[in-house]
Amino acid sequence: MLKELILKNRSYRRFLERERISRKQLSAWIDLARCSASARNAQSLKYVLVTEEANCEKLFPLLAWAGYLKDWPGPAKGERPAAYLIMLNDREISENYFCDHGIAAQSILLGAVEEGYGGCIIAAVNRKKVSALFELSNRYEVLQVLALGKPDEEVILEEMVNDDYKYWRDERGVHHVPKRALEDLILS
Repeated sequence: MLKELILKNRSYRRFLERERISRKQLSAWIDLARCSASARNAQSLKYVLVTEEANCEKLFPLLAWAGYLKDWPGPAKGERPAAYLIMLNDREISENYFCDHGIAAQSILLGAVEEGYGGCIIAAVNRKKVSALFELSNRYEVLQVLALGKPDEEVILEEMVNDDYKYWRDERGVHHVPKRALEDLILS
């Protein structure tokens, strides 16, 4: 069951935008992150929930999408995320969030996938503009944004060839993600 969720948990970049996600649903997924491991148990992560269409539209241009797909500017209207979670570090709790943001993001995305949703972790963010848009105090450091929605694309994992790890899209728009072989990861 867990492996099935992990295999379905891809970096989705095209969604059924009209299928909105409620604040209640986002809060339930954040609760999964809240219950996950935290370095030193500091629990310094905080979240801005973005569900209103107008705010989603304002946030969208502050994010960079799919760096390897040079000719693709990101999802078109109608296939954009239905909601976002802006993940922050609360500097008054801790300056060091260590690996907490990765653990939290994985927990949130696994929860989303379990319920038929999906998402993408976006670290290429205009942090200054995001902070200004949502009037965040200097207390909060923008770490990353999780784009969320009902996936509207096919993502296929495949064996990596010649150490080429760059994902790509075929002529039908299917997203291909090369993965290293298991035996290449284990040294002893």
